[in-house]
Amino acid sequence: MHRTASNSRHITDIRFRGNKAGAVVLVAAFLASVLPATAQSDAQDKAAALKQAVAANQQKLRQYQWTETTQLNLNGSDKPPSQSSCQYGPDGKVIKTPMSPPPPPPSGGRFKQRIVEKKTGEMQDYMGQVKTLLALYVPPDPNQIQQAIQAGKVSVNPSPGTGTTNIVFTNYALPGDKMTVTFNSEAHKISALNVNTYLDNPKDVVTLAVSFSSLADGTNFVQQSILNATAKKLIVTTTSTNYQPLGQ
Repeated sequence: MHRTASNSRHITDIRFRGNKAGAVVLVAAFLASVLPATAQSDAQDKAAALKQAVAANQQKLRQYQWTETTQLNLNGSDKPPSQSSCQYGPDGKVIKTPMSPPPPPPSGGRFKQRIVEKKTGEMQDYMGQVKTLLALYVPPDPNQIQQAIQAGKVSVNPSPGTGTTNIVFTNYALPGDKMTVTFNSEAHKISALNVNTYLDNPKDVVTLAVSFSSLADGTNFVQQSILNATAKKLIVTTTSTNYQPLGQ
């Protein structure tokens, strides 16, 4: 009887441990299946809130005009800054009216002038390509954000204590690119945006760091952007100031 009871307790203990181990496995499997889905759901929720905030803010910005100052640094040398008066056109694109006088014609002989004109033309073409590229990211396009959500190209990295979340978009506009938006969910505002992308060749890296600020009525706007085109040794700093309601 003693041997039978001992065996019975031993078998019961094995069953208990087996059941316990099985329960642990089941819980682990459950968490493994739920947590990724929860994280993805959170990313989608944050991205959807960003999409709504961007769309609403763009409507507010269309009521303003502002001054944009652009400073180029090429090969470590600053070029004369230029200014433009900006406002949104009926098609939703920014219209820029130059405020600075045109640069003086290059001095020197005809041969030197042709070289300068050629280099200037090449740089203008390059800047045109860069502006077209960056328009894919700034401001973020609500439709593009929605496509990224549906394609599962979004992840989130909360920043405890700051009230902000870094919403990361990969393969957003080009294969291998990345856009990180620092978003305040409570204020429904972007505080920063960073882009790592490229032109036709992935080696032609272009990065963009953007800081945002707010007007008195809460409208969010790009305060400053710093573009770094490393292949061309070009840095472009753009600052937006003097926001005024249209008609004033």
